[in-house]
Formats: sequence, structure tokens, C-alpha cells
Amino acid sequence: MGARAESEVLNVAGREISISNPKKVLFPDAGYTKLDLVRYYLAVADGAIRAAGNRPNVLVRYPNGIGNEFFYQKRAPSSRPSWIEVVALKFPSGRTAEEVVPRDAAALAWMANLACLELHPHPVRDDDLDHPDELRVDLDPVPGVDWSQIRTVAGIVHATLNDFGLVGWPKTSGSRGMHIYVRIERKWTFPEVRRAALAFAREVERRAPDLATSKWWKEERHGVFLDYNQNAKDRTIAAAYSVRPKPDARVSAPLSWDEIGACEPGDFTLATMPDRFKRVHDPHATMDQQACSIEGLLELSRRHAKEGLGDAPWPPHYVKQADEPPRVQPSRRRIPKRPLIEIGRAEKKDDALAGLERWRARHPEAAAHLQPADVLVDAMRGRFHTWTRIRVNLQHVPEELRPSQEALDPDENVGGWGKWSPP
Repeated sequence: MGARAESEVLNVAGREISISNPKKVLFPDAGYTKLDLVRYYLAVADGAIRAAGNRPNVLVRYPNGIGNEFFYQKRAPSSRPSWIEVVALKFPSGRTAEEVVPRDAAALAWMANLACLELHPHPVRDDDLDHPDELRVDLDPVPGVDWSQIRTVAGIVHATLNDFGLVGWPKTSGSRGMHIYVRIERKWTFPEVRRAALAFAREVERRAPDLATSKWWKEERHGVFLDYNQNAKDRTIAAAYSVRPKPDARVSAPLSWDEIGACEPGDFTLATMPDRFKRVHDPHATMDQQACSIEGLLELSRRHAKEGLGDAPWPPHYVKQADEPPRVQPSRRRIPKRPLIEIGRAEKKDDALAGLERWRARHPEAAAHLQPADVLVDAMRGRFHTWTRIRVNLQHVPEELRPSQEALDPDENVGGWGKWSPP
């Protein structure tokens, strides 16, 4: 079609999909367009549907490309085609929403046309929304941790899964970390699956205390955090084959265990993944055939409880649980464990980081003592948008050099979009 074309029609799975503004650039550095995104998902559709299909999906939309405002859309657009299926979910807040359930390549193309870079499925099938069929192990490195340490922790995760009779399916997150999925029988509730994930995280921490942590509060973490709360109801993470909002259009790549030692996250992009898919197809192709039991992890959780190790903190918008510890950051307790100060709050991450650089310029002696993990960059998710909070842990700064809390810089008014707002 001509350069001035405003749309392009693709025939996908017997359906005509109109791609509006196909030449719109979504990745400025790499030059990838909306049509490139659509064609990518068509090339890997078999694997992407295995990862996110037949599940309710949150739409994460980047209408003006990465680097610009994006938003989470739980409710399916009212103007959707009649063949796009939805299912009604009820969230912890009590609200409900009809979310998109992709079934085939045509649905993926339709979602990509909405500039949905990522596939964000819930860990349930649309025919049973109360019993997850996935336990998700999210390896989230703190700042300063490199890929080699994530590989090491992944190996410990693999061994631990084997010890509990569980089959793990690893993938790069498409960012800095790694995800390992366990297909499980659909007989346990969300709280039970989360409890199993917490027990697993604690067991990995016990085996490698210098490398891994299950601590929820950022100021207490080190190494690689196993985010057990990704298994709480209403939490979603980028599925296998999801394109991530990175300059090189990196994707979340499913792996075999023997590939982990040789690969790098940047090996897998929107440009390289289709060829890999042709060569090796989907390393997770047989995942659905290997549903496991989490009873061993639940027994471990019961042992933890008897030993005085009960629940751990939930995300902030969830109802307080009966045996949950105080949901207060250590630095905000009466006797703080960590000397934290807050630097700034901004809608855009770059603006918040600019405020951090101004703080460093004002306090060069203190800044010289900071380690990478001492800078806490918090992505605060609101109902539709995210904002960024910057905090600094002064634990490695000599007391006589520690600056006091100053006025926030920047100090944008986050009242309308900043505080967590349940769905």
C-alpha cells in the first residue's frame, strides 16, 4: 500500500483485521511499527496463544509508542468485534470487569492493533476463574545484580522444584529478570497457590541466603527477589512471547533449562524471535500435559507456620489477612530498621531520576557511598497509570554524612493518579 495509507487489512484465521495507522512507530530507536508488532504476533501465534490464550487478559496499551504514556485497560473496549470473547472477573476490591479472552491469531492481531505490546494473562482459564493452573516464580533482581546471578538462582530454583516433584518452565522476563512457570492441577484457590509460592520462595532463600530473598519490602531485599505476591488474585505478568517496552523491542522468551547458561536477555527481540520460533518452535509446547501438585509446598508452608514463620505482607490494596504481619515498611516503623529518605515523586520516571541526580549533586559525599541497591525506584501503579517514587537507603553512608529528609524534588501532585486505586 502507499505511504499515505491510513489502514491495512489482513486476513487472519478467516477474519479481516483492519490495522489502523500501520506505519505508526512504536519503538523509535529500532524503528518498529504497529504493523511490525502485528506481524510478530502472527509469526509466534501458536506459542503466544499457548501462553496467554483462553485466559482473561489485561490490555497494556502504548498508543504513542514506548517512552510515552501507557495505560492498563482491564475492561474490554465496548467497540470490539463480536467475535472477540470476554469473561467477567471479580477483583479483591469487589468491582467487576469483562476482560478480553484471546482464542486465536486473529485476536492477537486485534490486540496488537490497539498497541498492546504485552500479553498480560491471569493465571486462570476462562472456564474456572477461582482455581489457578499456574504457579509463577518471578525472579526479580535488585539494582546492581547481573544476569549471571539470576542464572545461578534459576539453577537453585530448578533443583528445588525437582525436590518437590514440580516441573518448571523458564523464560526470560524480557526485562532484567526471569520467570519460571509451573503448570498445576486446578484444585487449589488463589490464597493456597500464593501460600505455596511463599513457602517456595523461603525455601530457595534458605538454600541460597546470600543470593536470593523472599523479603517483600524493597529496603530489606538483596540479590534476587522471589516475588511470591505475583500469585495473588488479580496479579498479572507478561506472558511468554510478550514484547516488552524496551528500546530494542525485547521479548519474553521461553527457554529450555539447558539454554539458560548460554543466553542473554537481549538475544530475543521482535526481530529475532520469529526465526527462533521456526527453528526450535516452542520450548513450552508440552507444558499443559504436565500439571503438578503443590501439596508438598503447602505441607512446607504448614511446617513454616508451626515454626512461627507465618504469612508475609500482601500488596497494599488487598484486604488485611488474619495472620499477616504489620503492613508497614520497616523504615516507617517506630524504630526504623533502615535509614531511608524519599527523594521525589513524578508521573514520568525520567523526571523522578532527574531529581535523584540533583540530590546527588547537592550531597556528593553521601552519594559516593551509595551502592546500586540503595537507590529504590518504585513503580507505583494507579488504576490506569503508573508513577515513580525515588527513595534512598543511607545504610552505607556514615551517620555524620547522612542528609536529612528534604522537600521532595520533584514533588508532582500524585493525588489524582498516584495512590493505588483498586480495579
